[in-house]
Amino acid sequence: MTSDPKHTGDLRFSELNLDKRLLDAITAIGFEYCTPIQAETLPWTLACEDLIGQAQTGTGKTAAFLITAIQSLLETPIPENDRFASEPRVLALAPTRELAMQIAKDAEQLCQHTGHNVVTVVGGMNYDKQRDQLQNEIVDILVATPGRLIDFLGSQDVFLDQLDILILDEADRMLDMGFIPDVKRIIRKCTPKDERQTLLFSATFNQDVLNLASMWTSNAEFVEIEPEQKTAERVEQTVYLVGDDEKLPVLVNFLKRPEVEKALVFANRRDQCRDLEEDLRNQGVKVALMSGEIAQNKRLKTLDQFKKGSIQVLVATDVAGRGIHVNGVTHVFNYNLPENAEDYVHRIGRTGRAGKHGVSISFAGEDDSFSLPAIESYISQKLKTAVPDEALMVPMDNPPITRKRGRRPQGQGGRGGPGGRNQRQRRN
Repeated sequence: MTSDPKHTGDLRFSELNLDKRLLDAITAIGFEYCTPIQAETLPWTLACEDLIGQAQTGTGKTAAFLITAIQSLLETPIPENDRFASEPRVLALAPTRELAMQIAKDAEQLCQHTGHNVVTVVGGMNYDKQRDQLQNEIVDILVATPGRLIDFLGSQDVFLDQLDILILDEADRMLDMGFIPDVKRIIRKCTPKDERQTLLFSATFNQDVLNLASMWTSNAEFVEIEPEQKTAERVEQTVYLVGDDEKLPVLVNFLKRPEVEKALVFANRRDQCRDLEEDLRNQGVKVALMSGEIAQNKRLKTLDQFKKGSIQVLVATDVAGRGIHVNGVTHVFNYNLPENAEDYVHRIGRTGRAGKHGVSISFAGEDDSFSLPAIESYISQKLKTAVPDEALMVPMDNPPITRKRGRRPQGQGGRGGPGGRNQRQRRN
């Protein structure tokens, strides 16, 4: 959860008339003042109003909607003997497993004195265990990804007609990832919109997102928080102008520097990530891969090794990268500049967290230099460009791996083939 004193307003959580058990948990986490999104939204949401909120990741929106949900549960308790298993009172829907698990972790922290039960339903994790929890436990807060929730709705292991609060997080990302048909099916199973409170959050709002928001909410208040600076002010950003064949040696040599303790390397496509992980491993780098095709239990194990320092470098796609919330990431490398300027902001936001200084290094080669103007326009600043110095251009210890391109059999790892994008969406 995010609450940075340097970015807070004057509103204290203690002024919001919250239940003492919830306030005690907020205090134990170390929160005192609300972030701007919390200060703007909580007075509305605690008054049971629907809300459409525009805020970037890392602004404290998760705590904003969870505090609302838990306070509501505390204010309107239902006697245990009137509750049934399989009937959550709060549903938080998120596009990715990592985000869902982060929300659930935050919810458990906030529920530490309230006794509420948080259940997480996501793809790639133990299906039978999740079904057992739904069938046999009183569920207060259900955190879910769309695909797995659809499965449990189909098998009638969960019912959403007793829902008090529906939370939709990162609605724009759900749209990008093709989940909206699933979300529509889920919402049709929920309590009608005039009988529930709906909170919808999105980093961006195009017409499609706005249309969906108006369909799912009732007389919603709209709150927009423009980040003071779209890119983290504690991140030093440099763009190296390099040929495509120079990217790997420059990266490998940079990773050898003692100040690079924990690094994230982003590439635009899964196949690029796979190749890059193999290339770095070949040069003796302690590296692992994070992408949608990696099984969830392996991803969690990898993240744990990264946190502990037994892995120095994670190579990630944008979707997987959004779920990496690890303090102490010293460097972020953009092996390719992203096609979407907003993804640049999300990538470099993985470093410079919790008051620390961070470094972002981007490589602009022949193919991706054209992305630079759009990124600079989006972040309203000119990025520093440089040519790598000689120390970064020394030959690598091992010869690079040579690959034959264009020989992959059809249907192997393409967008719709096994392991491709469509497969992962159905499993998520």
